[in-house]
Amino acid sequence: MPNEKPSKDELKRIVARAAIDDLFASGLIAGGTRIGLGTGSTAMPAVERVGELVREGKLPGLRAVATSFQTRAACEELGIPVLSMNAREVTGSLDIAIDGADEIDGKKRLIKGGGAALLLEKIVAYNAARFVIIADESKVVDTLGTGFRLPVEIVPEARLAVEAALRRLGAESVLREGVRKAGPVVTDNGNHILDCLWQAPVDPARMEAEINAIVGVVENGFFARVTPTVYVARADGSVEKR
Repeated sequence: MPNEKPSKDELKRIVARAAIDDLFASGLIAGGTRIGLGTGSTAMPAVERVGELVREGKLPGLRAVATSFQTRAACEELGIPVLSMNAREVTGSLDIAIDGADEIDGKKRLIKGGGAALLLEKIVAYNAARFVIIADESKVVDTLGTGFRLPVEIVPEARLAVEAALRRLGAESVLREGVRKAGPVVTDNGNHILDCLWQAPVDPARMEAEINAIVGVVENGFFARVTPTVYVARADGSVEKR
């Protein structure tokens, strides 16, 4: 139909391609770049575009770190060289990290972890010189943690203790159950996920630190310590860079 708006999946492809092409044109993704590649339905089209550039010979010596088993498998299939953060060629730091987000507020603070990969996603993001987020406009919100549930990765034995501590911080939490699997979700790191919701807005930076101070918490999905560049796809298919 004429003037039909792009679907959400199409918007994800549009913003991913626009971001990667802009970063490539500006030299922020180039041969030899150490790049972190994210997880999820918005990040995957970006991984695919990086793979196209690699196959075209435009990114010689690119070194990628994947944030999940899903992304590592995609990199291997696409011919993207994938390494560990601890690899000698990476040495624990990256030039750039690219990922999606579940929520983005007006200060470009984030909630991530809907795909249960928040731990490595944060290790990658917080150890990159530049952090880039790609999203469609439905992810842009006024407040974090009152709409999309905040993921908190926990050691399984600490579940009840962590739930009690989260209640003291004003959050109601539920254990994330697997899909087509009996029992809870198990992360790539062998942990469980509590999904938390607040009735009233909270300070993401303060809450990120307070949740991580709870014994038994491995990491949480507030990303408030780094400010990313954000590419947002609008409903009409245009892309805004923030």
